[in-house]
Amino acid sequence: MEHLAYKRKVTIMIAIMAAMLFAAVNQTIVGTALPRIIAELGGIQYFSWVFTIFMLASSITAILVGKLSDIYGRKPFILVGIGIFSVGSLLAGFSNDIFQLIACRGVQGLGGGLIMSTAFAAVGDLFAPRERGRWQGLMSSVFGLASVFGPTLGGWIVDNANWHWVFWVFLPFGIVAFVLILILFPNVEKKAGEKVDYAGSLFLTTTITPLLLAFSWAGSKYDWASVQIVGLFLVTIASLIVFIVVENKVKSPVLPLHLFRNPIFSLSNIIGFILGAGMFGAAMYIPFFIQGVIGRSATASGFIMMPMTFGMVIASTLGGQFISKTGKYKILALAGLLVMSAGMFSLAFMDLNTTITHVIVSNIFIGVGLGMSFPVFTLTIQNAVEQRFLGVATASAQLFRQIGGTVGVAIMGTIMNLRMEHETKEVTSEMGASLMNNPMLAKIVQKLDPQILMNHDGLEKLKDSIPAQFAPAFAKIMDSMRDVLSYGLTGVYFIAAFVVLAGFLLTFFLKEIPLRSSQPADEKQNKEKQQAM
Repeated sequence: MEHLAYKRKVTIMIAIMAAMLFAAVNQTIVGTALPRIIAELGGIQYFSWVFTIFMLASSITAILVGKLSDIYGRKPFILVGIGIFSVGSLLAGFSNDIFQLIACRGVQGLGGGLIMSTAFAAVGDLFAPRERGRWQGLMSSVFGLASVFGPTLGGWIVDNANWHWVFWVFLPFGIVAFVLILILFPNVEKKAGEKVDYAGSLFLTTTITPLLLAFSWAGSKYDWASVQIVGLFLVTIASLIVFIVVENKVKSPVLPLHLFRNPIFSLSNIIGFILGAGMFGAAMYIPFFIQGVIGRSATASGFIMMPMTFGMVIASTLGGQFISKTGKYKILALAGLLVMSAGMFSLAFMDLNTTITHVIVSNIFIGVGLGMSFPVFTLTIQNAVEQRFLGVATASAQLFRQIGGTVGVAIMGTIMNLRMEHETKEVTSEMGASLMNNPMLAKIVQKLDPQILMNHDGLEKLKDSIPAQFAPAFAKIMDSMRDVLSYGLTGVYFIAAFVVLAGFLLTFFLKEIPLRSSQPADEKQNKEKQQAM
């Protein structure tokens, strides 16, 4: 599709980015609205599934549709994705209980995976590798915008209107994107001789699903050594072995294993995994510090996080322009990972006296570094594989980042909890003598969990219940709890910084091959060109 007029390609890209914004905002808008939704629907013990089911469904469909879109073209899958996501969003707004909401979020996840996978692959269809940098950067900035406006809008809706509109407000975006893609996106003939790999698809699904569930539940719902988590890991290993056997025998595998013999493909996915682990593992805990240690509100936390997002949007846009102009990308990835690591190291040295300015500056470093490096590794993968494997290669990049994020969140959450548990014992031991004469405060300390620091209303009620003579002692206890939470969180940032630094070091081994200025034209592309004319 490289032969299309530039104006038409730009119009198609606007439609694709509208579809991505539709999916991304619907994902981020739920976060701030969920407490109000749970208050009405009930089922707080199941609330994590609202996110988990979306992640599982989108991860599975993203990798499965990668190969299918290489066979049948991107257009039918992005249209189906928008349709499924729209239906899921519409039904989610009509949910009467938490189980209906979870089921609808699963439908949204199926559509979201289709949209994201085909959208990034479509860039490779429309533009030569040299031009892709600009568009990969712009598409990455869509996620940044969704991260800024989604939570803010979600909070405003639940405060001023019915929570159902959280799922309905962006439905017109989906309709407009669907119509534009339907009209403008060229049709592509099915590749002759290609068959769908049903067995490989099945065992890939049974590999990914228990793996993501294991890391989602480990350390929170179940212990790492529990029967449930070990069992999930064993199912993953068994399914992976069968999957490899199947893929080596079928003619048209859902994930061609020979791609992993390409060092650029393999190394880019490993770095993408590391980037996902560092990014998701640390970024999601920053609001904990802002709200719990510094004591700011959830709304203020959102505004404090905004500079990081704006930094990511600006850096990804300018970085894309740099790649398209110079054809160089390795230096951008190295600089981005180094800047991101520096921002995380800065967060690792925070304490009770840390200022908001410190947090904002560190977040800007993380955002800028992320914006510079995030689009690069999808580009390197697309540039290193044959055009006929573009869809499955792009989907693999998304899958590895998603798995990296899930693994990162689980491991760093475990690190945080272990550090807090150790520090709580230390603090309780130090307070032991002073609490001997205050049975009331001793009872409170036994029940206290550093996570209560995020519940400002509950904390105020607890404070008001304390007799005036015990207020100074209670204030010291709260400072100790903040110190415990700070100790746990800074350990997370420290580990995350080293994880990203490992990605920086691995990038030195990534071979930089020239970005092609045009796609190779084979018989099928010529045929497609004639058909489009």
